[in-house]
Order: sequence, then C-alpha cells, then structure tokens
Amino acid sequence: MNTDKIYAEQLANEYAPKDTSKVVALRKLDRRAKLPATIAVYTTGIVCALILGVGMCLSMKVVGDGSTAQFIGGVVLGIIGLAGICANYPLYKKMLARGKAKYAYEIMELAKEISEQ
Repeated sequence: MNTDKIYAEQLANEYAPKDTSKVVALRKLDRRAKLPATIAVYTTGIVCALILGVGMCLSMKVVGDGSTAQFIGGVVLGIIGLAGICANYPLYKKMLARGKAKYAYEIMELAKEISEQ
C-alpha cells in the first residue's frame, strides 16, 4: 500500500473547498455532540486542580497560620481535589458517549447521504 499516496489524498481532501452544506452540517453535529463533554471536563479539571493546590498550600503551611486544624483541612482538601481529578476522565467518557448516542442517528444518516453522492 502506498502511504504517500494516501497521505496526499488525505491532505488534498482537507484543503479542498467544502461547498456542500451537508458536510458543514455534519461537522456542526459532531461538534455539538462533543463540545458539552469537553467544556464540562475542562471546567471540572481546573476547579479540582485549584482545590488540590489550596489543600497543598494549607498542608505545607504556605498559607494560613500553620495550625494543626489547617493542616488537616489542607489534607482533606487535597484528597478531594485528587478524587475530582481522578474522576475527570471517566466523567468525560460517560458524557461523550451520551452526546454521541444523542446525535448518532442524525450523524449516521447525514454521513450516508454524503457518501452516496
């Protein structure tokens, strides 16, 4: 199999003008299926990383008066942040599967129409 030819065809298809509204509609549906999961996971990841950071600062006595209560609170916050970070990828997979299932029929029908032309 000639991989150079396949690569050239793929690149040509990428730069070819997409005048058909069906291709544009297919891309919009694909984006609509994936975007909510991406936004939710980025937001969750950022918030959990910040919680983890605050917990680390409290437990290492960088912030606060260095009391034992703040140390314990920092460890608890750190564990909560780590749990949220660990749960982030399974959350993404579940939300992405739900979005794909929601738009699967429309995407498949539109893709079939485009491929038949």
